[in-house]
Amino acid sequence: MELNPSERIDMLYASNIKVIQSPEVFSFSLDAVLLANFARPSRKTKGKIVDLCAGNGAVALFLTDKTPAAITAVEIQPRLADMAQRSVQLNHLEGQVSVLPIAAQKVFDYISKDSVDTVTCNPPYFADLPQSRKNPNQYLAIARHEIAINLEEIVAISSGLLKTKGKLFLIQRPERFSELLELFPKYHLAVNEVRLVYPKAAKAANMVLIEAIKYGSKTGIKFLPPLTVYDQTGKYTQPIKEMLYGK
Repeated sequence: MELNPSERIDMLYASNIKVIQSPEVFSFSLDAVLLANFARPSRKTKGKIVDLCAGNGAVALFLTDKTPAAITAVEIQPRLADMAQRSVQLNHLEGQVSVLPIAAQKVFDYISKDSVDTVTCNPPYFADLPQSRKNPNQYLAIARHEIAINLEEIVAISSGLLKTKGKLFLIQRPERFSELLELFPKYHLAVNEVRLVYPKAAKAANMVLIEAIKYGSKTGIKFLPPLTVYDQTGKYTQPIKEMLYGK
């Protein structure tokens, strides 16, 4: 596999997946690993999975360790979509993973409504507010701020894609959790499971993992045991080590 200038190949050892990365564009980080680990995608051979805001395809690639279902990675930025496509080839996963280099808002031109079993999304975390300080690197700005898509659009598109009882797996900042609780009912989604992620034991949570089900039960949310990233010495905790390097 020929790499472009500045590109490198990183490995998620736990699933033996290689991902083409570049410091010039948005690279996958721990949140992608957390989302892929949290997600319980359809395991049906004929199942359909869509990963929105796919970036360089990390989440879609990591999910292949958990399911034989077809996975479509949707990414608006052409350079990132190209990196994702080459990473698919690098891992010899062309038969399972495809990349759509389009805006998520156009996904219904390619994928039928109510046809998908599982949607995953590692979205931009920050609202595109006039006072928001954005990274001068446009690749990073689009990945982190809601410039190309906002949270309501993500929820609406996810619901539109999903079959009844289909599942959305999402990672977000805890400060936007209440916003999601307002949006989900509007688009026929119900929260089923929540897991908070803490940087250290004594710190406030900085990420939240959410499973929502289309036309799911509106009662009985499960709050899973918390996940802590670093121990008091600054090293990864055992659960994080296992996600990254395997058991």
